[in-house]
Amino acid sequence: MIIGLVTAVTASACYGTGSVLQAVGSRRSAREEAAKGVSTATTEHGGPSLSSTAKAAVTWEFILGTVLDLIGFGLGALAARLLPLFLSQTIISANLVITAVLSIKLLGIRLKQLEWASIGVLCSALVLLAVSAGPEGGHHAEMAFHWWLLIITTVLLVGGGLLVRRMGSKGAVVAGLLSGLGFGALGVGVRILNGVEPFELGSLLSDPALYAIIIGGLGGMYVHTVALQIGSVNGATAALVVGETVLPGVVGVLWLGDSSKSGLGWLGVVGFVLAVVSAVGVAYFGQGDHGALGDAADQEPELAHK
Repeated sequence: MIIGLVTAVTASACYGTGSVLQAVGSRRSAREEAAKGVSTATTEHGGPSLSSTAKAAVTWEFILGTVLDLIGFGLGALAARLLPLFLSQTIISANLVITAVLSIKLLGIRLKQLEWASIGVLCSALVLLAVSAGPEGGHHAEMAFHWWLLIITTVLLVGGGLLVRRMGSKGAVVAGLLSGLGFGALGVGVRILNGVEPFELGSLLSDPALYAIIIGGLGGMYVHTVALQIGSVNGATAALVVGETVLPGVVGVLWLGDSSKSGLGWLGVVGFVLAVVSAVGVAYFGQGDHGALGDAADQEPELAHK
């Protein structure tokens, strides 16, 4: 349990720092595009174009943030096998706190009192979950479950990605939620993956859960990049928290046998609900912050006079 907790906390730190660095890279890329007078940074619907997303992804800040995300992924995968999913994913989702604090220093964002209050509630919820969590359940699920996980993950990220681009600047929170669902599916896939213990390459490669992990991870990172381009880093990350916490938590309890300590089930439910509600609060109260494209747009009149 202790090793799992330390692993989850470290993964959370990697994810939180990575998100802010990616936002810094996205915003710098958008400013450079605006300075050059590039007109292809956004689509006709106001969302980021594929070329602008690609250019944001090759900035050094974004690359470093992605490396931290990959480290966080490895640590989070380990935590998903050592802890109940509702605990491991919620601890990892505490990267919202790190994101919020670092965004003050690196992005110059000022948090509202209600945002701080929501973050405080999230920290309290994590304590409740840690106190109430019992041992993790099993790692086995019927093969049909593996296939459904792959199908649902693919539909959500492909269909949702297209929807977000049509929503334009209004799609930041939706994009954050979709990326969270992708990462949540990744956590579930890691938990049920065949061919891990003992290691069997054939079983691993033939398991649909492996491809759900790949699609959930890569698709989630892509949609998260879009969210950082068009909206508040704190709002997008908070929406991500909801997606990556609720889905694995429910799946773990209903299908994989995760449970709380005897007599403390009510405390786990309270902690879980408070964690989700507080994350929604940060997303709602922080949605007025500009994203990368918004910042660039705000600078266009100034650039026009130079």
